Amino acid sequence: MDGFDNLPEQDEAKRLLRAALREAPAHAYLFHGPAGVGKRAAALAFAGELLGDADRVGRQIHPDLYVLEPVGDQIRIDDIRSLRRDLHMRPFEADRRVYLLFSAETMNEDAADALLKDLEEPPPYVVVVLVADEIGPLPETIRSRCQLVPFRRLSERAVREAIAGRAPGLAPDEVTALARVAAGRIDRAERLLDEPAVARRRRLLETARSVYLDADFDPGGAADAILESMRERGDDAQGDAEEACEPLGLPPKEAEQRVKRARRGGEREELLASLDELAAWYRDLVVVAAGAESAVIHFDRLGELADDASRERMLGAERAAEAVRASWRSFEEFNISPSLALEALFVQLRRELASPALAA
Repeated sequence: MDGFDNLPEQDEAKRLLRAALREAPAHAYLFHGPAGVGKRAAALAFAGELLGDADRVGRQIHPDLYVLEPVGDQIRIDDIRSLRRDLHMRPFEADRRVYLLFSAETMNEDAADALLKDLEEPPPYVVVVLVADEIGPLPETIRSRCQLVPFRRLSERAVREAIAGRAPGLAPDEVTALARVAAGRIDRAERLLDEPAVARRRRLLETARSVYLDADFDPGGAADAILESMRERGDDAQGDAEEACEPLGLPPKEAEQRVKRARRGGEREELLASLDELAAWYRDLVVVAAGAESAVIHFDRLGELADDASRERMLGAERAAEAVRASWRSFEEFNISPSLALEALFVQLRRELASPALAA
């Protein structure tokens, strides 16, 4: 038994890492794949095996472990400079030192250039593990100097098992619904179990239905509902960042910047997750109208979907789902104002989904 046994699925990644431990580890690895599928846990497990102390590595207190991750939206050059100064210190206890860089794709250009120098000729006792949700933003020069370890989206069964383990009192249809909404991500499933997240999800689905059910539907009010959820999630992220910064003794300006970046990151994450679920709701209207209820994502809302779905609404629902996905891509790729863009989106959704009576 090793540190990878508790990781769900990811057979290829575990095969590569076990082979590295048997033979001899490379100097640099790049764990890449969707968010929330076990990359972080795998990186800590790998470091625990390399350093021979899974317990202290898991608690991130081993003297030969160095963990770097952004608080907010970027890893900056000062962060990499601090890592590089540490990189040339010899191991304190173990035979090697392990450096974990989470969210490595957020390195800005200067930070990536600075890291490249040590990836080209690292000290012989160093193992660097970059963990990234996507490898596109990383320069090819960085990728080519790392052994790639791919991670895949988890199966619905694996996410269901994780949810059932964390919330054994949930009804089976609720477990199925959350697993499908989580879309192969255990981290998202865990957030959906939080009481504030449950309330935000309820509010989001009420907004999704009001587009085509409410005679007095207000696009601005619908946009405000999502903005409110973003603010709530930002508050949570800000509180977590303030708590994380407190024992670090950072200069006030740096601590303030970290907290601000964390808040922005939380708000953006909530926005993208809300759009994901909004698109899924309109997709479910199409699925139910087509008689394919077993493929519904919102399994716990099947009764409401059955009431709302109709052949007449299918084409509009399909166009609505695509409009939401297009907005998601715009928010993902460009820095646009959520307030104006969301209101414009809900105007479009109303146009696509409202019955002639409501439209009049």
